[in-house]
Amino acid sequence: MKTKTHIDERVLELAEPIAEDLGLRVVRVRVMAGKRRTVQIMAERKSDGLMGIENCQSLSRELSAIMEVEDPLDDAYVLEVSSPGIDRPLTDIKDFTAYEGYLARLELDRMVEGRKRFRGVLAGVEDGHVDINLDGEKDATASIPFDWISEAKLLITDELVEEGQRKKEAAMAMTQAAAKDEEE
Repeated sequence: MKTKTHIDERVLELAEPIAEDLGLRVVRVRVMAGKRRTVQIMAERKSDGLMGIENCQSLSRELSAIMEVEDPLDDAYVLEVSSPGIDRPLTDIKDFTAYEGYLARLELDRMVEGRKRFRGVLAGVEDGHVDINLDGEKDATASIPFDWISEAKLLITDELVEEGQRKKEAAMAMTQAAAKDEEE
């Protein structure tokens, strides 16, 4: 789910080693059409799941250089590097474990019980299946094979906003502590 097309996959092949060297994890790659193509890369720091402006700039600079040489697209494009944001896409099975207990929306590549979309609270991962407690359906949990999920994302809730703020504050405290240690 990190990619949708062969071009996305090619860009991911170029981006992942660079991100890895920078201590980042590529969350998603999308090459979007329009007046001018946009190559969108979402990434986050492995250490804390955040992505600062400096991280975006570093990944963008390094990736621009390699894309200039490898030229994975036939025409002009704009490179856009960003964080996945608070309502982040869930693209790896590990994401469903990390965000267990949060509200999410899943879209499948096939019909299951007459529907392709599911909304509810993530309830864990077991044997390659993502469990989700369905909204509005009392005591109903769907167990969906990860491979059937075509798109998934967190939905903004007060709990998710609070967790994002806690992560940000913890990262800032670590940065300040590291800066203080350097001064000494």
